[in-house]
Amino acid sequence: MSAALEIRDLHAYYGKSHVLHGVNLQVGEGEIVSLLGRNGVGRSTTVKAIMGQVHATGSVRFRGQEILGLKTYQVAQKGLGYVPESRDIFPTLTVDQNLLLGEKAGRKTSRWSAADMYQMFPRLQERSAVAAGALSGGEQQMLTLCRTLMGDPDMVLIDEPTEGLAPRIVTQVGQYLETLKARGIPVLLVEQKLAIALEISQRVYVMGHGRIVFEGTPRELLANEQVRKEWLEV
Repeated sequence: MSAALEIRDLHAYYGKSHVLHGVNLQVGEGEIVSLLGRNGVGRSTTVKAIMGQVHATGSVRFRGQEILGLKTYQVAQKGLGYVPESRDIFPTLTVDQNLLLGEKAGRKTSRWSAADMYQMFPRLQERSAVAAGALSGGEQQMLTLCRTLMGDPDMVLIDEPTEGLAPRIVTQVGQYLETLKARGIPVLLVEQKLAIALEISQRVYVMGHGRIVFEGTPRELLANEQVRKEWLEV
């Protein structure tokens, strides 16, 4: 399987604080890969480094092109979609307007339409004329996921999509990820919930103290009690 995203010896810094210590990671074409670990170990920083939001050194290649050092908008133009943990919606605009803003200017064809989004999340269609700031946390998460797809990305990075969501919404997020997988769009998923990550992913990485401490299949992680106890279980 060819690599859509390949990270080599990635170091990242917040000021003088050295957060990532030589991360190596790759996501194959059409593959969903989960990045697991406790809070504060560097998972979100990894995604931010890919997107050009933190100072980083090393190599990040997307479909063979070096993207480390590019500005965030340039990374997005290369085809990387990013769903941040912060759910960055436009609160005063309606659901419909938020989705329209997700579309890339000048692109005549797209794999996704607003109708596709509403089919995935019928609740959003019911709320299409409502200001996004009036949505529940779960609805805002749905909207953030959908707005990213409206930009027709070639790969999606998703940071903690199920954080604080009701089980029913978590199930819908899982279905969204399955839809991406069915359409062959590679995904790097940062996730706390082990169950959803193991169910949806082809491979998983576990991070600890800014380093990758495990790489393997979900089945291999389930079989490795030592890694789970040391790096994942609270």
